[in-house]
Amino acid sequence: MKTIIYHNPSCSKSREALNLLIDQKEDIEIINYMEGKLSKEELIDILNKLGVDPEVLVRKSEKIYKESFAEKNFTKNQWIDILVNNPILIERPIVVKGKKAIIGRPPKNIIDIL
Repeated sequence: MKTIIYHNPSCSKSREALNLLIDQKEDIEIINYMEGKLSKEELIDILNKLGVDPEVLVRKSEKIYKESFAEKNFTKNQWIDILVNNPILIERPIVVKGKKAIIGRPPKNIIDIL
């Protein structure tokens, strides 16, 4: 079974998580979600596997969050659309294996689903 990592190569934590997967000799599929947009369906699937609401994935330290989304209330569907259209806001890395997913912050968290 492949282990999927939703990866942002410019993120040090994401690189650490990828290296951890390589060290564990996992069969890895790397998805650079910053280059190719994550579809709404893919994001919903990830959220279901994580068992969290979309707002949990929002990186609130990002400039775009502070400028456009802070202090505002959005529905779950609106947050999903916001994340799909602004992938920089998605917490990373996210690792999926089978029916489980985990946010790899810190990267050692991903060991729990391997």
